[in-house]
Amino acid sequence: MSARTKRNVLGVLVDATDYATATDAVVTAAHERRPLALTALAVHGVMTGVLDPAHNARLNSFDVVTPDGQPVRWALNLLHHAGLSDRVYGPTLTLHVLSRFADEGLPVYLYGSTEETLARLIPALERMFPALKIAGVEPSKFRAVQPGEDAEIADRIRSSGARLVLVGLGCPRQEVFAYAMRPLLDMPLMAVGAAFDYHAGLLRQPPPWMQRVGLEWFWRLGLEPKRLWRRYVILNPAYLSRLAAQKIGLWKARPPAPATERPATFSV
Repeated sequence: MSARTKRNVLGVLVDATDYATATDAVVTAAHERRPLALTALAVHGVMTGVLDPAHNARLNSFDVVTPDGQPVRWALNLLHHAGLSDRVYGPTLTLHVLSRFADEGLPVYLYGSTEETLARLIPALERMFPALKIAGVEPSKFRAVQPGEDAEIADRIRSSGARLVLVGLGCPRQEVFAYAMRPLLDMPLMAVGAAFDYHAGLLRQPPPWMQRVGLEWFWRLGLEPKRLWRRYVILNPAYLSRLAAQKIGLWKARPPAPATERPATFSV
């Protein structure tokens, strides 16, 4: 990705990209042993930036931000005539990347979620990609990082021989983790959202027609109403109203400059 692919969606810079291009960016960074931070943002992810300028600046420093949700893809097409025919959905992008890593013998490290989820995820990935090399696995501690712990985590990841870290901490914790750890690692970090739960078989995917028409949020709301109702009932209308204001010029939605300083604390 480059500045040429970045587009302003409510002040958050999202890449007008596709699965092949995003996958190539991750694989190339892995071969070249250089850091790269990638996340896939749906409406909730974009709105975390809109409502938190410091987080917006972190998101705008990411190397790759893909349009995870159909409404984000529609915004790219509506505001910037991007001509995207499909979104770049985090769980699906994860499979594209893992397929390439398996084919090219590049090991991966799984960071985040629970021990129970990871115990189901690993055999599922091994069934899908028999040649995949899993260099290490580390569940979330579900707390803030302790002094010096970030360096210890980075040392464990590097010593494992991994060439990619998949981060499943949930939005926005996973984006802050990827942003904070990028300077410590010579490999890509992918914030993959609910991909761990989906591929472990703990969450059911919505029907393809619901995904195509942008109703995945409705499906997830039905599965987890107590946890997700505020996210969708409040943030979805706020997203649409701000998108309309940006489109007709009532709101300039100026993107903040990319962040450069590491956060004082973050979730691990």
